[in-house]
Amino acid sequence: MNLDTTQLLAIAAAMGWASGLRLYAVLFLTGLAGMLGWVELPRGLVLLQNPWMLGASGFMFAAEFFADKIPVVDTIWDAVHTFVRIPAGAALAASVFGADQATWAGAAALLGGSLAASSHVAKATTRAAVNTSPEPFSNIGMSLLGDAAVPAMLGLAFTHPFIALTVLGFVTLASLIAIVVLFRFLRARLRRWRRRGRAPQPTDAAPPSQVVG
Repeated sequence: MNLDTTQLLAIAAAMGWASGLRLYAVLFLTGLAGMLGWVELPRGLVLLQNPWMLGASGFMFAAEFFADKIPVVDTIWDAVHTFVRIPAGAALAASVFGADQATWAGAAALLGGSLAASSHVAKATTRAAVNTSPEPFSNIGMSLLGDAAVPAMLGLAFTHPFIALTVLGFVTLASLIAIVVLFRFLRARLRRWRRRGRAPQPTDAAPPSQVVG
C-alpha cells in the first residue's frame, strides 16, 4: 500500500498531536504496529520498528503510564516534558514525509509542533486543575482517557485520514478553549490560596493581661 499525501498529512498531524499527550506511547505503539505488519510506516518512521528502539520506547512508555496516574507526579512529569514533547512532535511529523519532500516535511514539522504544543498545554492545565481535588479517581480517569485517545487517533489516521483530520480540528479547537478556561480557574485558585496565606492565623494563647498598679 502506497500512502498518498492526505494519508501522510493525517499521520503527521496525529503523531504531532498525540506526542503532546503521550510521546513514548506514540513511539512504541507506532513502531510495534509497523513491526507486526498492522500498518505500513513511511520510510522516515521505519526506525521505530528497530528492536532496540522498541525496547527503549517501551520502557519509557511503561514509566510514563504509571507516573501519569499519580497526582503531583504527573504535573512534574508534564513540566519536564514540555521541553521534550513539542520538539519531538515536530520531528516525528517531519519524518513522516522524509528528506525527499523537504517542503512538505517543513510544513509537517510546523503542524506537528503546533499540535503537540496545544495538546500538551491542554493536558498539563487539565491535570493541574484536576489535582486541586483531594480524591485520586478523577486524576486516574483523565489519565486513562489520554491512554485511549492516543492509539485511537493514530489508528484513525492510518485507516481514515479525512476523518482523523476533521476530528483533530475539533479537538484542537476544544483544547484551545479548555486552556483559556482552565488557566483562569487555576489563576483564581492561586489567588485564593495566597489570600489564605496572608490571612491572620488564630492562636490559642490568650492576650497578656495588663497589671494595674
